[in-house]
Amino acid sequence: MLRIKEAVVVEGKYDKIKLKGIIDAPIIETNGFRVFKDKEKQNLIRQLANKRGLLIITDSDSAGFVIRNFLKGIVKDSTIKQCYIPQLKGKEKRKEKPSKEGYLGVEGISDEEIINAIKRSSATIEGENVKKTEEITKNDFFELGLTGRDNSKSNREKVLKYLNLPTYLTTNAMISALNVFVTKDEIKEIFAHKILKIIQT
Repeated sequence: MLRIKEAVVVEGKYDKIKLKGIIDAPIIETNGFRVFKDKEKQNLIRQLANKRGLLIITDSDSAGFVIRNFLKGIVKDSTIKQCYIPQLKGKEKRKEKPSKEGYLGVEGISDEEIINAIKRSSATIEGENVKKTEEITKNDFFELGLTGRDNSKSNREKVLKYLNLPTYLTTNAMISALNVFVTKDEIKEIFAHKILKIIQT
């Protein structure tokens, strides 16, 4: 079990149940979009952010990213760490049919995938010293042709699809996500040997 300093924010009760078997940390539910009007929940999240910091783990669909962006608007950016789960097609066991976008939510992702995502998120894990790596920047994106070119948007979508990440991420959100999943050296290596072939097709 991972013992995490930050308070963890998830969307719903099934996400919370899933994570309680994997991590030791306060886990707060947004109850989906209800957090938008729930002033008491917003206040609790602010207090936790100021005291412990937040680790946000939402589903990898568009609704999850709306909730992430809302939370970024109510707490200091410096108190937030983002944890992105892979965007995988599938259906949770308790559901009769897949979600609207057809992706697995937090509750449907394997424990191993969640643990790996948390470890890559720069969350403060007790007993582990995480080596700080050089971050991917907008300058790297320009060098890789992911910004500043006529086909940059299309290239970003192809890279995101290859990495099983949501294709609708903004440039800034994509940089943030890549810094969770890969190092600067790794993305350049992947880009040079695999993604470049995909982009050129």
